[in-house]
Amino acid sequence: MEASEKIKELIRGWEGLRLTAYRCPAGALTIGYGHTGPDVFPGQRISPGFAETLLEEDIARFEAELDRWGMIDRLPELTQPQYDALLSFAYNVGTSALRRSTLWRRVCADPSDPSIPAEFRRWVHAGGKVMPGLVKRREREAQIYEHGKYD
Repeated sequence: MEASEKIKELIRGWEGLRLTAYRCPAGALTIGYGHTGPDVFPGQRISPGFAETLLEEDIARFEAELDRWGMIDRLPELTQPQYDALLSFAYNVGTSALRRSTLWRRVCADPSDPSIPAEFRRWVHAGGKVMPGLVKRREREAQIYEHGKYD
């Protein structure tokens, strides 16, 4: 499965575009639309076009990781909104954190489990603090997962 254009647009908005490297609230060097990794260095500057390239590459990597872990863990078939919500979540917290989570275990057991939206809402901390932006993002991801509501 691939990310929808709707979720890509939401990820752009949630991450925001920063053309100069900065430290996110969790302390990771970040640039573009939330891109992190060993290729990001202090003082780095990029163009808007390169930020878009990084976003597309990052989304493709997260899609591949979700697909891989889904096959290994025998993830049942998901709807597009369910997939999109999990992809957005993984883009923000990483696939390792997703795979260790109760959220992932519940999705693998039964994607229609009514407790799943509440699991999204638990992930609102960065740097030990509740982040209002994460509260809003997790609520939207929960709504997308449960009801397919992108707006």
